[in-house]
Amino acid sequence: MTALTEYQRLESRGLWRDGPAAQRREVIVSFGDASLMIGESPSGRHLSHWSLPAIQRCNPGQYPALYIPDAGSSEELELDDPTMIAALDKVQALIARRQPHPGRVRGLAALGAFAAMVAVGLLWLPGALIDHTASVLPAASRDDIGKAVLADLTRLTGSPCAAPDAQPVLDALGDRLLDGREGHLYVLPQGLAGAVPLPGGSVALGRGLIEGHDTPEVAAGYVLAEEARAAVHDPLRDALGFAGLSGAIRLLTTGKLPPDALKGYGEVLLSEEPPAIAPSVLLKRFEERGVSATPYAQSLGIDDPTAAPLVAGDPFASEPPTAPVLNDFDWVTLQGICAS
Repeated sequence: MTALTEYQRLESRGLWRDGPAAQRREVIVSFGDASLMIGESPSGRHLSHWSLPAIQRCNPGQYPALYIPDAGSSEELELDDPTMIAALDKVQALIARRQPHPGRVRGLAALGAFAAMVAVGLLWLPGALIDHTASVLPAASRDDIGKAVLADLTRLTGSPCAAPDAQPVLDALGDRLLDGREGHLYVLPQGLAGAVPLPGGSVALGRGLIEGHDTPEVAAGYVLAEEARAAVHDPLRDALGFAGLSGAIRLLTTGKLPPDALKGYGEVLLSEEPPAIAPSVLLKRFEERGVSATPYAQSLGIDDPTAAPLVAGDPFASEPPTAPVLNDFDWVTLQGICAS
């Protein structure tokens, strides 16, 4: 579903909270493609996406209007902007008119209505269709979308660093840490403090992870953490969620996303907080790849709740791995990857 044309640029302020016990906060609410986007005010940092077909109004006819993203959700949004409320009412009325009415049909017509209801359900459930699209894409398409996400990132960060003598070392580091999977490592010169996973198995690293540490274990730790995160929270699913339902349908039917489908996604990746990963999952990954967890944990800071468990459970706390992440010469060479 595409948001009604007259509302595609509509924005308003509202009050949002992510749970019954949470304090309400002022947010910026705007229409997207098949979704209502909620951003932090005044920074605009992404907070939540609500599927337009699933939104429910809790107090019809009352003012200000109260909404939830779907039945049973703990999130709540309060709006007092008449234009935004009217837009949501119009979208919900359109959805209601398109719902099937089984009581009006008999016999074979009931079977046809059921089939129509299933078809409409597929069209009106963007999340399900996006999940399906992400699950059936071949590796080549995943890699293409990963490159498109990287291209949007580089609008903000600059092109990946690629000093000729250091690039082979970075490629070798990727082969070791990504365990032979498809994907590459990229070092971005500015704007990225940590790392982000890309669709297709690649990982983008901030320059500071390479230049700001004495050993390669910190950068290696960020790569392994993002690889572990991607195994639980598919970065392709997140990218397609940003592209919206129309982008997913276009991808399924033509094999390509619309040219501007991921425009602006770089800002989302640089501003949003990554989902947490259990220390036990991270420690297993460190043990499998022969990387000490302690340098990475110490780089997180003492306030990070995963730091202490990672140090305590480091599989190489008493005895170092049999093979270093990189030898000293290669590490020094890699630290100059952004020099040219």
